[in-house]
Amino acid sequence: MALTVKQRFFLTILVLAFPLSAISGDPDIISDFVVPMEVNNTLLDGNFFTYTGMRPLINSDPPTNFTVTKATMAEFPALNGQSVSYAVLQYPAGSVNPPHTHPRATELLFLTYGVLEVGFVDTTNKLSTQRLQAGDIFAFPKGLVHYQFNCAENDFAVAVSAFGSAAAGTVSVPSTVLATGIDDEILAKSFKTDVYTIQKLKAGFAPKA
Repeated sequence: MALTVKQRFFLTILVLAFPLSAISGDPDIISDFVVPMEVNNTLLDGNFFTYTGMRPLINSDPPTNFTVTKATMAEFPALNGQSVSYAVLQYPAGSVNPPHTHPRATELLFLTYGVLEVGFVDTTNKLSTQRLQAGDIFAFPKGLVHYQFNCAENDFAVAVSAFGSAAAGTVSVPSTVLATGIDDEILAKSFKTDVYTIQKLKAGFAPKA
């Protein structure tokens, strides 16, 4: 069956993202943990190893936009050198986490509520997809372009993702390709579509006021 213009555009933009996804990882440390320069090592206690930034999620209403709440080295300094981080992802009905990569880590996504359609593209350009239900876990290999879509029309979804890096990094494919100032005509020819379609796509990914 022939692909639609949108499907061709989606697959093309995923393929173009591979040069952005260089494979790397966290350095090994030779101490038990890394203490920030401004912290007195002799005064360390359990508070340093505790992150409370997820507490507001427990009793909050579902968001109206796709939302990611992170616990990375930037938010939780105790993770420096530990090669692990966390994120809670909340998807309103019909929302999408657009195609992106994590250059430094595999993502292990655990769906705790709702349904999600997920997928990634490997280096042979093969698209692997799955429809997840609550309780399922899906692995997005390090550096590969992937996405999640809440296909439910009237219900939200919640997932928890673990990463094998304290700073996995995120490269948004649409933003990287469409917001770089490349001429619309060049993009239209690259994606085998017209300038009007490119301009509509750019408008969809433009920052909201």
